[in-house]
Amino acid sequence: MSPNPIDLKDFAARYTAAWCSRNPESVAAFYSNDGSLRVNDDRPAIGRDAITQVALSFMTTFPDLVVIMDDLRVSAEEPEYHWTLLGTNSGPCGTGRKVRISGFERWRIGSDGLIASSLGHFDVVEYRRQLEQGI
Repeated sequence: MSPNPIDLKDFAARYTAAWCSRNPESVAAFYSNDGSLRVNDDRPAIGRDAITQVALSFMTTFPDLVVIMDDLRVSAEEPEYHWTLLGTNSGPCGTGRKVRISGFERWRIGSDGLIASSLGHFDVVEYRRQLEQGI
């Protein structure tokens, strides 16, 4: 069951706010209980506890994390949520460099109206370059 585009846009806006909240559990709450989040070629985080840990890792690495929703592309069953992450790598073992990286998540929405699976992607080479050199 797919939410209508208007509801999906509101859902994506609230998801963006959750990422900016510095509360990783609020990000995980957008996923089905057994939902999954896979970023690039990493192993998928399955279940809300694992997704909370992924969100926490970004929030710890970038204590001033800001996520901006760039676009929401709605097509058939798999909407794409496009985002830009801004932050300073000032967490533990941080470089102190500012990062601005864009990417997207391809969502499969479950019958509960939450994210059943998210396949995320961003340019890892550019991300690593920014961690070393800044933007």
